[in-house]
Order: sequence, then structure tokens, then C-alpha cells
Amino acid sequence: MSTKNIHRIISGNPTKVGSIDVQELLPNNGQFFDPFLVFHHGIAKADPAIPIRLQGVGPHPHRGFSAISFIYKGGVHHQDSRGNNHVVYAGGTQWIHAGMGIIHSERVPADIFEYGGVQELLQVWVNTPAAHKMDQPYYYPATKDATPTIQTPEGLTEILIPAGELDGVKGIIPTFTPVNTWMIQMKKGGKYTYNIPPIHQSLVYVLSGALLFNSQTTIAAQTMALLEQNGTTFTIEALEDTNAFVGSGEPLNEPIAAHGPFVMNTQTEILQSFKDYQMGKMGVLLEKTI
Repeated sequence: MSTKNIHRIISGNPTKVGSIDVQELLPNNGQFFDPFLVFHHGIAKADPAIPIRLQGVGPHPHRGFSAISFIYKGGVHHQDSRGNNHVVYAGGTQWIHAGMGIIHSERVPADIFEYGGVQELLQVWVNTPAAHKMDQPYYYPATKDATPTIQTPEGLTEILIPAGELDGVKGIIPTFTPVNTWMIQMKKGGKYTYNIPPIHQSLVYVLSGALLFNSQTTIAAQTMALLEQNGTTFTIEALEDTNAFVGSGEPLNEPIAAHGPFVMNTQTEILQSFKDYQMGKMGVLLEKTI
């Protein structure tokens, strides 16, 4: 087996999404990282002076990709135009195959103050192949307890596997193309070696703490290492207590037309997406309390 190398390390640009403070890592300088389109690290502190139902991100549409929330602190209250009304807490995942169109909201849960009052998550968009962009949408929630997990014998590393596979442990969320998503919590000194197909585009993101990559390069908090499409293995070691994420996926190598909440293959399809949304073809979301 040969070693994967770092192509480059990037840092995010600050922005605001609803009431969430976000570091936007992807797109980077206008470039996607096929099949990864968007990668946001969001942190929101709930405000007791504002109604909970108004905090977070209000109703908005998606078409043509998977919108995924990997939750590290607090929780997310998801509602959508398909009738789903559901909360997932830290360690869980909310995976939406947007397909032909869905409207959803991502609010702070009503009991957020019982969980420290802070919501921290990664919002990741994974592209859908053209053959499935107009499929019926599906929502897949996964709690931490329901997510397949690897624990190292010494107890220093925990890896949650919502989708994909790692060392024979398979995730529970189906994907259209090969995609791995691994949520990682490591204590100082924890170490793990990952195996990824060389064809995959792969990335390592550190939410907090710091990692040593292949005993050579430090990946600091809120920075992302984009890896080369070479080799099959890499090792990360926690230089301090660390929360991290590793993602990999087989590139689609298809044309990308993206505008706002829609990702299709042509500009004509984008225009049709806006028209369909305005005509109500993606449904209607009237938010309810849970």
C-alpha cells in the first residue's frame, strides 16, 4: 500500500447562514472538490431573548444534490415539505437526498439549553449524478447510537461512520456513488490509519484541536487538508483532544451548473429549478413545533 499526500491546506471564509456563524471551506476560490460541493463549519449560540422557533435556518429549497448535517454539539430540528419533523442531537447525522426538490428548515431544538445552548455542525453538500438528480427526495436521520462506530482498544479514538465503509464497518445511509463520511473524536495521542481508494477525492477537516498527518504535517483547527488522488493510506495522530471529519468520494466528472440552492448539469436546468420552486412543485413547508 502507498501513502496519500496532502495537495494543499485551506482555511475558511467567515459568513452567516441564518443565525449560524459559518466558516466556508468549500467552494474554495470558486472551485468545487468533486463530488464535494459545499463544506461549512457552523457554530451558533442560542439566544434566550429570541424565540427558539426563529433561530437557525428558515425554510429554503434544494435540488440535485445531498445536503448533509453532521452534528457535533447540541442538535438540529429538521422539517421539510415531505412531512418530516425530526430532531437529531450530537453525534447524529441528517442526510437529505434533495432529488427533484425539497424545502426544509434547520432550527435550534426547543431543548437546546439542556445541551449547553450551543449548536455546532458541519453542513456538507455532495453532488448527485445526473441520472438521479430528479429522483424523489428522501430524508435519512441517524442518531449517534444508531451510527456504526469504531472504538480503538486504548479508548483514544472514536470514529462514527454514517455513510461508506471503514475497515469492514459499513455506514447505514445509502449513497448514489461511493462516498465515505467519518466523524472523528480523538484524545491526545490517539492515532488511526485510514484506507481510501486512490481514485477518491478526499479531505481531512479539523473542527477543534490539531492533527499530525503522516507524522509530518500539522492540520490546525478550522483548516482542511485536501489530499492528492494518489496512494491509499494515511495516518493521523491527535496532538491534543480533537474533533475532526474525514470525507472521500468518487468524482462524478460531470458538468456542474450551480446557483444558490440548486445544483444541476446545465444552466437551462437551473432556470427550470427556479421556475419549479416558484410554481410550488417542490412542495410547501409550514413549520410546526415538535
